[in-house]
Amino acid sequence: MKYKRSVAGIILLCIVSLITAACSGKHSGDQGKVADESLLSSSWDQVLAEAKGQTVNWYMWGGSDAINEFVDTKYGTLLKEQYNITLRRVPISDTAEAVNKVLNEKQAGKNEGGSVDLIWINGENFATLKQADALFGPFATKLPNAKYVDYDNPAVAKDFGLETEGYESVWGSAQFQFVYDSKRIQPDELPHNYQELKSWVKKHPGRFTYAAPPDFTGTRFVKQLFYELSGGYEKWSKPFNQQEFNTEASKAWDYLNEIKPSLWRDGETYPKTVAELTTLFNNNEVDFAFKQDIGGIATEIGKGKLPKTARPYLFDSGTIGDHHNVAIPYNAAHKAAAMVVANLILDPKLQHEKADPTKGWGDGIGIDPSRLDGENKKLFDELKSKTRETAVSADELLKHKLPDIQAAYTPALEEGWKNHVLFQK
Repeated sequence: MKYKRSVAGIILLCIVSLITAACSGKHSGDQGKVADESLLSSSWDQVLAEAKGQTVNWYMWGGSDAINEFVDTKYGTLLKEQYNITLRRVPISDTAEAVNKVLNEKQAGKNEGGSVDLIWINGENFATLKQADALFGPFATKLPNAKYVDYDNPAVAKDFGLETEGYESVWGSAQFQFVYDSKRIQPDELPHNYQELKSWVKKHPGRFTYAAPPDFTGTRFVKQLFYELSGGYEKWSKPFNQQEFNTEASKAWDYLNEIKPSLWRDGETYPKTVAELTTLFNNNEVDFAFKQDIGGIATEIGKGKLPKTARPYLFDSGTIGDHHNVAIPYNAAHKAAAMVVANLILDPKLQHEKADPTKGWGDGIGIDPSRLDGENKKLFDELKSKTRETAVSADELLKHKLPDIQAAYTPALEEGWKNHVLFQK
């Protein structure tokens, strides 16, 4: 009898423990939400006070020595000296590594004290965390330096078609640009939209080609064509519709098949990467290359990777640009300090240094230069005069920037190009 009572007691204890654990987890989650709301409603001085002494584990792609050095020395030093925050850069080869870490912690019920404080993120990785309700925020517009960001610009407010809603904050930007050789083509001869490009290609057979999707720039070349022929990007901000896509995409396939016989090597083959396209351009086999870096082409010219007379330019109908951002996981251990980092990297002077190829790495800016005045405006004016014709001006880029399409359309366009253009005889 005593044994039965002991067993019953142990079972009861286990049940109580499980209930307690469950309640504790719920309680912990509730406490975390209350703390988040308190932080988001705090003044900036209160955020700075809470951030003091914290260490930010920033998970970011680590494949560029120039970027790593800028983050460690420039940001890391300023954060320590000005805010007593330690910046710990955690290099990863793929952002999905950080995303999976957060999702694994969420699945394990680790709703507080997570190992990731900040992620360099955009696109489908942002969509994955946002849809999993695994992001802290909305915090972006609460940052003091958010006043320099144009959140009315769809390219800023959306990430691959998904509304960011303040759950990620801008860091930098990139935008598709065409590159031509001013020694071969005069500016008034350049095509400025896809219809003009078709005429140019037919008039100059064999002098144009594009990187084959799924090369990133090759896909963007096709996406922009899809926008122009289907009536604009605004039409594609809604969820994927296969029937509507097929109807409108057929116009793009017809266009690309029409110019195909006039392409380099009669369109029987395409460069597989933008690097191969650049080589063809440098060898004077084609007259256009593509470029994504907003900082311009001065560095490539200096290293002999492009002709000294190469120049970047945009289509008047716009080109796709996007921003790279930072986001804070819902269970980050040091959210206040992560907010301070997100605010610091928007500082106009640091944005300028990052964009300057001689100081940073020529990255595109995340802020809107038209919102600057005084010394800050002067800095960007100087940068513009320094790069001159080797870079498209920041205001020109912003004026013609188009948002990327929703993620679901990308594989549809890449598969459609393969089936209706590449394999089309």
